[in-house]
Amino acid sequence: MHQSGIHATVAGVVLAFTIPTHTRIDATQFSQQARALLDRFDQTETGDLVVLTSKGQQETLFALDRASQGVTAPILRLEHALHNFSAFVVMPLFAFANAGVKLGGPIEHGAIALGVLIGLIIGKPLGIIAAAFISIKVGFGQLPAGVRWPSLFGIAVLAGIGFTMSLFISMVAFGDATLVDAAKLGILAGSLLAGIAGATILKIASALRDEQ
Repeated sequence: MHQSGIHATVAGVVLAFTIPTHTRIDATQFSQQARALLDRFDQTETGDLVVLTSKGQQETLFALDRASQGVTAPILRLEHALHNFSAFVVMPLFAFANAGVKLGGPIEHGAIALGVLIGLIIGKPLGIIAAAFISIKVGFGQLPAGVRWPSLFGIAVLAGIGFTMSLFISMVAFGDATLVDAAKLGILAGSLLAGIAGATILKIASALRDEQ
């Protein structure tokens, strides 16, 4: 991928399409199996409340673990396994390595910074809300139980916190370092405003919901 001239991260996108999303058993089957296994776990208790001395309880736990894996999609297991490493190691390292921006002084290419900022705090929320509205109207989806449009709008605004991916896109899109720096300023400002605005909207939406 690197030698072909295509950015190597495209391989990650292609790989994501190959990870199964289906499960061996569905939620109903898992519920039935789990209840039966828990009953067997109780029935094989030896009286000392120590699993190590009960062969039946040990076998039941292993069977319950297999059932849990069967109802969990491989992509979900992979996401869960990588979440902490990605969130607390990869993402911070990427941000610290690529967010070097000089604050203060005149801003070069202010139009680019402003365009990125507007894209994050206005463009992304509008795109998310429009896609959700169209999907619901044509019958492709529906709002989750207990979720109203104000709450969804607040979540859409929070999506403007596109820090790491926005940095990555700006570095790919702009070859000039001064243009990248301008984009970074827009990203930092847009992410900050999106976080504040999204949290405020969600707080207001929650208060309105409690009053109803």
